[in-house]
Amino acid sequence: MQKSNKSIAGYHLLMILSAVDDEFASEEGIKIQQYLAEEFPFRIDLDNEIDAIARLKRAEWKAHFEFHAKCFLEDSVEKERKDFLAFAKSLIKADEQVSSDEHQFYTHLKTLWSV
Repeated sequence: MQKSNKSIAGYHLLMILSAVDDEFASEEGIKIQQYLAEEFPFRIDLDNEIDAIARLKRAEWKAHFEFHAKCFLEDSVEKERKDFLAFAKSLIKADEQVSSDEHQFYTHLKTLWSV
């Protein structure tokens, strides 16, 4: 897998966080759109990223998540990681229900980043 920059890696992390409960709530979609607007003030084609995520089997999510967490870690400073974690938390809470899988992936991210 090719290394991603911080913004693309963040997109992958958020997409997996939004999918692990097997339900993509519209509130989560709004949060992801907010992330995209903040990270990509210019138009960007994410078709390849969407395809890569869509092709993943559920058993591959964790490894993919860990890979992109590492990419984000390598390209970010501590404040950016803390800000991202706060945003990720708002994403998993957006539909007012936090599943055990969402919580597990979120806490795993914190562990991977030693936060």
